[in-house]
Amino acid sequence: QVRLVESGGGSVQAGGSLRLSCAASGYTYSTHSIAWFRQAPGKEREGVAAIDNYDYTTYLDSLKGRFTISRDNAQNTLYLQMNSLKPEDTAMYYCAATNMRRAGGPPLVAPWYNYWGQGTQVTVSS
Repeated sequence: QVRLVESGGGSVQAGGSLRLSCAASGYTYSTHSIAWFRQAPGKEREGVAAIDNYDYTTYLDSLKGRFTISRDNAQNTLYLQMNSLKPEDTAMYYCAATNMRRAGGPPLVAPWYNYWGQGTQVTVSS
């Protein structure tokens, strides 16, 4: 089992930056991919970015390079650096992990992930 706890959310003005963190505990050695998802009220949950154990990454195309995903294996921590934030980035952000291996890079598909955190709120004001 894997436990995920997000932190780093908050309120920021448009154009600002935040760095989200996700601390993982448990059998983290067995995870293949870890990702960030987000969901705003009335909106579908969407994948933001994912990274696997080989440092292959996948990003939501609409982010246009504003977000960067990374991990610190020594501390079992996942990060999401969020730059040039826009009001439409306002959402609850979740980290997720999977122990299922997939060729071709980590997917931004929620059903693929079997461990989820409780989320951290990001609010971007105009």
